[in-house]
Amino acid sequence: MAGAPSDYHRGEMDIAEQVSTFHLVMGMTKWGSLAMASLLSLFVLWFCTPAGFMGGAATAVVLLVLGVALLKGGKEAPAH
Repeated sequence: MAGAPSDYHRGEMDIAEQVSTFHLVMGMTKWGSLAMASLLSLFVLWFCTPAGFMGGAATAVVLLVLGVALLKGGKEAPAH
């Protein structure tokens, strides 16, 4: 079992692994959402509208390029 409650000192634990896991999950969520939105727009415009494949592909590429430009950002995360 754990030691006495007095052994715990708030703020002394190394959280580097938790921070890197958090950044990995947030990155996967961000870029995965962009990929899903692009694919969804391609398929919806291709199969459900008269725009066809070329209209859907053009829209998906524009969405992907804008998404990468906006999500990439130029800011670095501050060090903890």
